[in-house]
Amino acid sequence: MRENLIVHQDPKSPISEIFRTLRTNIQFMSMKKELKSLLVSSTLPGEGKSWVSSNLAVAFAQAGKKVILVDADMRKGTQYSIFCISPIPGLSNYLSGIGPKSKNASSDLADYIQETEVDNLYVMPAGNIPPNPSELLVSQQMMDLLEKLKQICDLVIIDGTPNGLVTDSLILTGIVDSTIIVTASGYTKKESLKKIVNNIKNIGGSIAGIVLNKVPTNAKKYEESYYYGSTTMPMVKPKNPRSVPNSRTTNKAPRPTSVQSKREDMKKRVRPENPQLNRIQQEERQRTNEIEKAKSLENKMKIENSEDISIERTTDILNQINAYLDKEKKNLSNKG
Repeated sequence: MRENLIVHQDPKSPISEIFRTLRTNIQFMSMKKELKSLLVSSTLPGEGKSWVSSNLAVAFAQAGKKVILVDADMRKGTQYSIFCISPIPGLSNYLSGIGPKSKNASSDLADYIQETEVDNLYVMPAGNIPPNPSELLVSQQMMDLLEKLKQICDLVIIDGTPNGLVTDSLILTGIVDSTIIVTASGYTKKESLKKIVNNIKNIGGSIAGIVLNKVPTNAKKYEESYYYGSTTMPMVKPKNPRSVPNSRTTNKAPRPTSVQSKREDMKKRVRPENPQLNRIQQEERQRTNEIEKAKSLENKMKIENSEDISIERTTDILNQINAYLDKEKKNLSNKG
């Protein structure tokens, strides 16, 4: 299996997610009517219709749908090379009734459908190049084939031919449920696209939408795209390799070890230093310190005053006691 099947090879890529989005949009567009057959066509060759149809088929198969991909480009079929299967027998052999070796083809439909590596996905290749592909597609056998395929699978995806060159796909738009037109950015002309859309509507065909392919994008935009299922991170290269510090010669600042130091470090990062704010905070701290000193001095003076008062009162009491004792001594001496 080739790398063209990105949805199968790399299901977590952004491109695979785009195909899943396309699958979802198609399903929501067909809510009123069950979608059983879908044609993928383009305006000109090289716009990527075969790549879109194969990856879209894988996306539906991954969703649990049983899908049969029919390569209806019997002039230049490529689905056999994308899925690495045998190119014959295929669609042309079944419709013409002629086998690969110019013998009568088998009537068993299973002989023309091949299994792939993708679960629930089967492919019917284009087969041998017939001389009259348009007549085979407009035949009753083609309509009967489409009805048989609808009965044995959930969805039939047909890879058609470019509408701008041949009428093969225009014939199929009238018998399928819906059609998708693939256009290339900067390649398809608006006038050609409008003409194809009008032709499909004129024959009663239904258009599900237009897929814009080959949109130019740069690598930087692609790396910046976010996908929730991705497990890898893009590597960012330094702008100037010489400016990258060397771990052997650079003195790194010590990392904070305590929780408090980590918080202070975080505060410094979140709140940048403001000189005016720092000056106001310092003045507030100085005022607070002066008030605390004044209160402490006042308490000390109160204590000293209380000590002085207690000494004076004690001295006065002692003087009174001494005077009383002297008086008693005099009284005793007079009585004697």
